[in-house]
Amino acid sequence: MVKKYVFIPGFLALSAVTFVGLAMAAQAPNMAGIYKCGPDKKACEWSGMTFTVTQKGNAIEAKNEKNELGSGTVTSNVSISMGPPWNMLGTIAPDQKMIEWTNGTQWKK
Repeated sequence: MVKKYVFIPGFLALSAVTFVGLAMAAQAPNMAGIYKCGPDKKACEWSGMTFTVTQKGNAIEAKNEKNELGSGTVTSNVSISMGPPWNMLGTIAPDQKMIEWTNGTQWKK
């Protein structure tokens, strides 16, 4: 009988985590589009000047004019985590038309 009581709270907790994860995926801001890097062109030289971002749920892919491809995740309504080759975190502007990255660059639609 004790096993039954342990199983139910565990199942409920797992269900709640799954539901929250699905709710976040449904509410991900639409970040797909073409972005230009700025404001300092010198700082953008290593990463690229133009990026095409595609999105499926919380998963994003970015490709620059050098054909470098990176993937990332929309981690909340206001944040993005981008993996290699850029490895940076970003803050999404309220109008969702700009991402300000931790390396000091900005991508603007």
